[in-house]
Amino acid sequence: MTNPTHLPTEGLFVGRARSSDVSHPLVVTVRDGTVFDITSSTAPTVRDVCEMADPAGHVRSAKGKPIGSLDAIAANSFAATRDAKKPYLLSPIDLQAVKASGVTFVVSLLERVIEEQARGSAEKADAIRADIAGLIGHDLSKLKPGSPEAMEIKAKLIARGAWSQYLEVGIGPDAEIFTKCQPMASVGFGADVGLHPVSTWNNPEPEIAMIAASSGRIVGATIGNDVNLRDVEGRSALLLGKAKDNNASAALGPFIRLFDDTFSIDDVKRAVVRLKVEGEDGFSLEGASSMAEISRSPEELVAAAMGPHHQYPDGLALYLGTMFVPSKDRGEKGKGFTHKVGDIVTISSEKFGALVNRVRLSPDCPHWTYGASHLMRELAKANLI
Repeated sequence: MTNPTHLPTEGLFVGRARSSDVSHPLVVTVRDGTVFDITSSTAPTVRDVCEMADPAGHVRSAKGKPIGSLDAIAANSFAATRDAKKPYLLSPIDLQAVKASGVTFVVSLLERVIEEQARGSAEKADAIRADIAGLIGHDLSKLKPGSPEAMEIKAKLIARGAWSQYLEVGIGPDAEIFTKCQPMASVGFGADVGLHPVSTWNNPEPEIAMIAASSGRIVGATIGNDVNLRDVEGRSALLLGKAKDNNASAALGPFIRLFDDTFSIDDVKRAVVRLKVEGEDGFSLEGASSMAEISRSPEELVAAAMGPHHQYPDGLALYLGTMFVPSKDRGEKGKGFTHKVGDIVTISSEKFGALVNRVRLSPDCPHWTYGASHLMRELAKANLI
């Protein structure tokens, strides 16, 4: 059996798992290929681990009970074949708010403008893409939001009649921060991810998500899929909630990698995030995003989300945005990419491992029924709080 999470052998990882032995989710770590339950009254949730002065130190020294090999638990985490009597992985966060940053790569900014100009029509996107690229060029990766150069490009787009609300958050002074899902609603490695059934033009968004404590201190990071409905958001930016926040539409995992002497914010900034989509129809697509091309730093984005202006007492998971917006035709020429039910999406990065999920419609994914109140009751019954 091979490990589908491709977790690095070095580093300190924390996450969550289910086991039929107890009613509450487990806080877990990985040691030499074995998953250990490190749930305790000191840190009964991942939120509590992240609030510590030294989260990595706690995970490193915590006494734990082995619950199985990472290979076996990861293999059992796939929803289609899962045996609920055996341990399986959950999203690595619990009580943290789940937020996301939009249009943080200038390349994705252009795609958002194209979506809006196309009014949700994939067929019109190629022509608009070529028109805008001819106007302002292709290499915008070094453009700094709010800079004179950015304002000049904005002026050109306005003159062209291609002004967009996305320009304000993409190259203006203020970042876009929105709610991706409620605490406890994200899904993890092996889970099904959901598409709202009204959508006919959608895509995965491979991203890194920063994990911050309530103080605003960034303590680690994970990878995620910020599932997006391009046609819905393209109709109106005011439909962002419908486009982004649906049942099982926020995937994170497989684990949070905590900052320690082997991993830092600089590793996040150098990371390459890879995407692979494999369809039951034989279609395949691959791509990558380099964090070196992000227009706002992770620290800037976390500061835009939380601080004196907005507090998160249980901390925050913040998707950083993606530059990879797939446009490869899937079927008829000119209609671009969209998901089909059954697609397997793999998002990976060297320092984090791989997050693998199957695409289904949101109503067909397991409904979100386990919230913070359920967690608190079960932890109390177990005398952990």
